[in-house]
Amino acid sequence: MNNKLLIAFFYLLIISCDNKDAIKPVTDLKDGSDSSSYALGADLGENLKKQYVELDYDAFLTGLRFGYDKGNVPLLTKEERKDAFQKLQASIRNKQQEQSKGNLKLAEEFLEKNKISDPDIKETPTGLQYRVIREGSGGSPTSMDQVQVHYEGRLLDDTIFDSSYEKDEPAVFRLNRVIKGWTEGLQLMTAGAEFEFFIHPKLGYGQRGNQNVPPNSALIFKVELLKIFEKNMK
Repeated sequence: MNNKLLIAFFYLLIISCDNKDAIKPVTDLKDGSDSSSYALGADLGENLKKQYVELDYDAFLTGLRFGYDKGNVPLLTKEERKDAFQKLQASIRNKQQEQSKGNLKLAEEFLEKNKISDPDIKETPTGLQYRVIREGSGGSPTSMDQVQVHYEGRLLDDTIFDSSYEKDEPAVFRLNRVIKGWTEGLQLMTAGAEFEFFIHPKLGYGQRGNQNVPPNSALIFKVELLKIFEKNMK
């Protein structure tokens, strides 16, 4: 769900009205309308959770009904809604900043211990850590090359946030269009190799994170380099 749509739903979240009719849970999706409505609600719920919104279901659902049907008198004026929304945004930013600081501390502590816990783990001057699981053969790609890989990405709590194995299809990337840890790390590999990378946030998704990666998260990737599309191979 894009940010504009999410923001629109935040507005609905902070509206409430007098209608407190019970909401019937849907257990069977019968047509395109109820399926798309369910999909929208599920996507919204996931995004609200990731944005640290503390949800009051009764207020949310009655507000949603008011915003959609306009059949009741609102309990908040437009100015009051705007003020409540600004406070919500500030609360979300504060929680994100707290999480970002905590994640950076955890990442640095993990990487510091990681490099001394296993003699097979090496570290580059940029701070990228890696372990060779299986050597390949031939040349290595450059940052301008495309590669075909199988990979699995995990967070420190072992949550898998991305995996080509789960999609049952290898991925193709140009190495200058991925995170820095990948751009650097895959140039250490040859075709057929399998490495494990331990990536500092500055070489990953940084303070911004992404939809599946919290801000300032350390990343652990297992990567198999299946093929190099030979153009600038070194």
